[in-house]
Amino acid sequence: MIRVVVADDHPIVRAGIVALLQTAADVEVVGQASDGHAAVSLSLAEQPDVVLMDLRMPGLNGDEATAQILAREPQVRVLILTTYETDDQILTAIEAGAAGYLLKAAPESEILAGLRATAQGGTALAPAAAAALVRRTAGRPAPGPSLSPRELDVLQLVAQGNSNPQIGRTLFLSETTVKTHLGHVFEKLGVNDRTRAVTRAMELGLLR
Repeated sequence: MIRVVVADDHPIVRAGIVALLQTAADVEVVGQASDGHAAVSLSLAEQPDVVLMDLRMPGLNGDEATAQILAREPQVRVLILTTYETDDQILTAIEAGAAGYLLKAAPESEILAGLRATAQGGTALAPAAAAALVRRTAGRPAPGPSLSPRELDVLQLVAQGNSNPQIGRTLFLSETTVKTHLGHVFEKLGVNDRTRAVTRAMELGLLR
């Protein structure tokens, strides 16, 4: 079961998200928060697999709540689910450590797929989020490390939300080999998690 905390300050919207999650047999909603402070407290208490986090909430915004949760419980995955899609908001959330960024207007199937990918250690980026990362470096050279073709293959599949076993099956590699490639990617990019590896590679122009 994927244990989820839902954080959204609009009761009707929050209820709708919870209702959607309850249609999935592999998802359990373990708590609901109506503001950023409550989201932090509830996440620390419940230690869910994923926090579905709105950005605009009273008291503490979603990006600030994300940073506080991950500072205390780095194994918790935070997936931003919001109506806001400006470049600054997207980049601030990703830099705070969010594992993904989806819009509430996305199809229900996309939200559930993003939740599952996030829970499995993958990423979930709405097209607007991916485009924001590209625009951030538009017109700039892409200095920095180079990745081998196989490392790029692995990272591209990570960006698509695949887990290590799925990547191994796609590329005909053992899961240990996939982990080794990811370790090299992390070292070359100077990161320590999958989401930051993807976003850093996009910033450098290594992924599009």
